[in-house]
Amino acid sequence: MRAPDLIPAVIRSSAIERPLGRGEMLFRRDDRPHGLYYLEQGEVRLTRTDVDGREIILFRALPGDTFAEASLFSETYHCDAVASVPSIVRLYPKAAVLAAFAADPAIAEAFMASLARQVMTLRTRLENRNLRTARERVLHHLGLQASGIDRIVRVDGDLKTMASELGLTHESLYRTLATLEAEGVITRTKKEIRLSAPPV
Repeated sequence: MRAPDLIPAVIRSSAIERPLGRGEMLFRRDDRPHGLYYLEQGEVRLTRTDVDGREIILFRALPGDTFAEASLFSETYHCDAVASVPSIVRLYPKAAVLAAFAADPAIAEAFMASLARQVMTLRTRLENRNLRTARERVLHHLGLQASGIDRIVRVDGDLKTMASELGLTHESLYRTLATLEAEGVITRTKKEIRLSAPPV
């Protein structure tokens, strides 16, 4: 949810602000939830570990995002949250947020819309994970993320982040990108990847 102003002033005024250092845990899986978080600055990743011990990024919260919404209706968190860079988060207490939902249907509706968008994002990631090869996953991801007629994908952070989002090792991602670049399918710089125009 990207609309903190929909949260009533009485809740905003009771928010607890917390700075996080790079790599600092905000919460861990199975911790008891405290409320809804809003990211003021930085980046917070929600992650889980797969059976092979690899970190899987479920969501990257950027400034203006709220996260841990589902935990408002759960007894425990279902993932870890860690700051990938120095960050500042704001916590809206669970009881106050739920009371606001009950009192104002517009707030509850905005919250439900946010959850619906997250479900769509997770569905897309699941579709990507069902692709068998690294090449298929990378091209699928780039095709969805490319913007504008130039078909450019901005690279935020490092490629290890992208690898985690795709369920690949970073070595596999590097090899795949190098192959695609050698074939002329993409061109890239440190900050962006450009998809070549498809043949007419």
